[in-house]
Amino acid sequence: GCLRENDGSVVTPPGFKEAYDQFCEDGWNGLQVPTDFGGQGMPHVISTAFEEYMISANMAFTMYPGLTQGAIGAIRAIGSLEDQQAYIPKMAEGAWSGTMNLTEAHCGTDLGLIRSKAEPQADGSFKLTGTKMFISSGEHDLTENIIHLVLAKIVDAPDNIRGISMFVVPKFLINKDGSIGDRNNVSCGALEKKMGINGNATCLMNFDDATAYLIGEREQGMRAMFVMMNSARLQVGLQGLSISEVATQNAAAYARDRLQGRSSTGPQHSLAGADSIIVHPDVRRMLMNARAFNEAGRAVALWGALQVDLTERLEDSSEREKAEDLIGFLTPVIKSFFTDKAFENVNGALQCFGGHGYIKEWGMEQFVRDVRIAMIYEGTNGIQALDLVGRKLPANGGRAVRRFISIIASFIAANREDVVLGKMVGRLEQALSDLQEATNWITSRGIENPNDVGAASVPYLNLVGLVLFGYMWGRIVESSLRGINGGVNSVQFYQDKITTAKYFYTHILSETQMFKAKIKAGSENMMRLKADAF
Repeated sequence: GCLRENDGSVVTPPGFKEAYDQFCEDGWNGLQVPTDFGGQGMPHVISTAFEEYMISANMAFTMYPGLTQGAIGAIRAIGSLEDQQAYIPKMAEGAWSGTMNLTEAHCGTDLGLIRSKAEPQADGSFKLTGTKMFISSGEHDLTENIIHLVLAKIVDAPDNIRGISMFVVPKFLINKDGSIGDRNNVSCGALEKKMGINGNATCLMNFDDATAYLIGEREQGMRAMFVMMNSARLQVGLQGLSISEVATQNAAAYARDRLQGRSSTGPQHSLAGADSIIVHPDVRRMLMNARAFNEAGRAVALWGALQVDLTERLEDSSEREKAEDLIGFLTPVIKSFFTDKAFENVNGALQCFGGHGYIKEWGMEQFVRDVRIAMIYEGTNGIQALDLVGRKLPANGGRAVRRFISIIASFIAANREDVVLGKMVGRLEQALSDLQEATNWITSRGIENPNDVGAASVPYLNLVGLVLFGYMWGRIVESSLRGINGGVNSVQFYQDKITTAKYFYTHILSETQMFKAKIKAGSENMMRLKADAF
């Protein structure tokens, strides 16, 4: 893990600094940053594909450059051209890193309660005072400077969510010529002792009359925060997928090698005293659940990244609106559904190892610990579900969910007669019907009993996630059939995709009926007990 020295500085684990320097030297840090700022200007689809490899290799390490990308996005969104030119080139290069400072001890999601204050100064800067906690990458030895983006209220601002502004608070002040100046009054007061991601410095940050610079307009901090948050939520969903993938690879390798028991259909290894455990249906269940998630999840992550690219690059406003609706609606689903399922899959991967999974030397327990945070930070998964039903679902008269449903309905109609896809889209059609019925139920209950909507939020998010994955598996099968018919050499690869899709449709997609039943059960029995009964 990381070590905090007596002077408040933080040392990252052995090898992190060398790995980070190599990472930056090879240009990976600026992959998606526009060329105007010294980056490579690659689309999000490319950076998303690359980030999966990075996170699977080391999730804690990848958070350092990952947070920098979120900070760059916020500065690009609301910062002046002068601000962008002052910070982004060095951040793209990797010489400087970035953070997001939102959470305070008494409030996580409810940012209207934050107490950090900013006092205007004669030179146009501010003096910022407050304490932030759970700040990932808040202090470390990887970069020469850290650009902290901090939410605070200017002293005369409304004391609620509308009074929040965003500030840049550099670890070291920056001279007019761009060189590093004096140390600012911001410091790491403590490192959190936590369950996982111990290679990432999770800091308690103290701001003591720190020199701060307003970024964007006064009291517009939440807009910039959502730019960072939406980017971070997609990245956290990708963390779930990445750890699920690496854990599954380890479990599959172990299951092929570990000899124990005999197949119920007769010995498979006649020369050995036992068969490898991959012959057992229950081990296959865990591996197939993970495989069905990982392969479709990767497609969803890339499709989502494509929508982000379209929102940034399309000139046609109506087409851009469609992409914005889709990624806005799906962001809480990608964050929450991905990380819930990933935790199940990583637990299943550990289970494949039996007792050895519980022993540190195999590395599986670290995957369980690391992936667990993904269900919590950047807005807990319960908050994601509330965002989905409370904001995304009713926005613009339900336009986004209608577009989502329309895309899938069109796919079903186009493939209903296909010899292979026909049966699959029949199951998908039933799942889509469950989603439509649940959507109508939630919409009608919203005014009558808001608790019913709150109680339905998590099952509804899961229902949307299942339908999304069902659609993506359909797209994968469609592509695989083209590959097989094209006479390519890797026919087995495509056939395995189709087999995995069949598993998803027969063993997993039917859960939409269960979630629909949970939604329609309402909130009465959930809320009936008095609080003191707990």
